[in-house]
Amino acid sequence: MIDYIKLILFTMTRRCLEKNDNMKLLVYSAKEFEIPFLKSANNNRYEVTFTKNALDSETALLAVGFNAISIFSGDDASPIVLEKLWNFGVRYITLRSSGYNNLHIKTAKRFGFHVANAPDYSPHAIAEHATALLLALNRKIVLANTQVHNYNFIQDNLMGFNLHGKTVGIVGTGRIGSIMAKIMHGFGCKILAYDQPPDYDLIELCNVTYTPLNELCKESDIISLHIPMNYENYYFINKEKLSLMKNSTIIINTSRGELVDTNALIDALETKEIGGYGTDVYEKEKEIFFKNHSKNGIKDERLKKLLSLPNVLLTPHQAFITKEALTNIAEITFENLDSWSQGQISKNELGMELMNS
Repeated sequence: MIDYIKLILFTMTRRCLEKNDNMKLLVYSAKEFEIPFLKSANNNRYEVTFTKNALDSETALLAVGFNAISIFSGDDASPIVLEKLWNFGVRYITLRSSGYNNLHIKTAKRFGFHVANAPDYSPHAIAEHATALLLALNRKIVLANTQVHNYNFIQDNLMGFNLHGKTVGIVGTGRIGSIMAKIMHGFGCKILAYDQPPDYDLIELCNVTYTPLNELCKESDIISLHIPMNYENYYFINKEKLSLMKNSTIIINTSRGELVDTNALIDALETKEIGGYGTDVYEKEKEIFFKNHSKNGIKDERLKKLLSLPNVLLTPHQAFITKEALTNIAEITFENLDSWSQGQISKNELGMELMNS
């Protein structure tokens, strides 16, 4: 019965799209705080509908009648979902994020989707949040705030260390990583970096030393991750890399949770093999983040364990939530649609190398 209904809806969708060449956009995972920015950037150019639902194999049905969708990092654009979207008449996918590991790009291009992301929305927002995580974790800001709200003004458990003179390892010196390097250089830190190719302007400006990854792990007091999530980078930080680090090293992750082996991380934190972990992401955040679980709690035992550790600071994927970043994300979203509506390739188009291969 469900398949029959879908077939009817599919037929209606095809007829609708044949009559109307205008972009009709469905925004998945729409958050209350971002909707005003998206409406402002659209400026009534396109017909836009917002849904709080994340994209998955079931909610793909919501896309019937739309030829374009916008998705976020927690949405599922796996092959089976993409097939459904294509059958429902969707042809354009614009991501409100720079990362796109949640979208199977090869399948998307095989079907013929136009796909674009938001690569330069605000690298400063992410780098500044990484810095905030580092400072708050190192100087026990959250703990101190909790204590004084309970009228406890004891300082015995609030020891941190100066950033000045410390060695910071930047893994990935792209748009965000290079800004993080500049911020840490401003604190008077020595900067090590791991990436290919090296950023020679960054070398000159911040006296950055590019080094092999193992050496970076051994020498760094702080390691900040700024690389994309892909097959090669899965569990980039694993038991082996953690064993190389100082027992005082703080790891900062504002990229993707899957870059870090959570089980190995928990072991290293519990045994004081490293000093701490500050993160805005989590390996299995899809089913947990962006929702309020305060009444019923969570079932993820690894996340519970992480949150119970005193040397862990976790924020709910909020690094991008600044006025400037949300403005840029919204504008890029509709710039992508503008290009497609004019029959052009977006400057942020993904998968072009697959089409040319």
